[in-house]
Amino acid sequence: MSKPPLGEYSLSALVGAIVGSIGGLFAIGLVRAILGHNIILLLRFPILGFLSWLVCGGVGWVLGGQIGPRLGETFDSHYAEVLGGALGGLLPVLLVALWAWYMTPH
Repeated sequence: MSKPPLGEYSLSALVGAIVGSIGGLFAIGLVRAILGHNIILLLRFPILGFLSWLVCGGVGWVLGGQIGPRLGETFDSHYAEVLGGALGGLLPVLLVALWAWYMTPH
């Protein structure tokens, strides 16, 4: 199994960056909106949303570029590679959402 280069462009890295950045943009606000039962809270902290967008997009790019090609090679499928990229982009979003869920009541 060949190791994919870190940070190199691939379709799975692009999918990971897209999923990570869009999910990261709303990860903090979505948790607050759900816990507060108020949709207005979704956009209450735009600076934190922007920072989460940057961090989750970058981490999603790296993780998607690493997980995607390995899944694609394992299952010998282009669709598995794209799905691995989406999974790599979803991981930082879930971590930020869990952090926001922990920090909201405190």
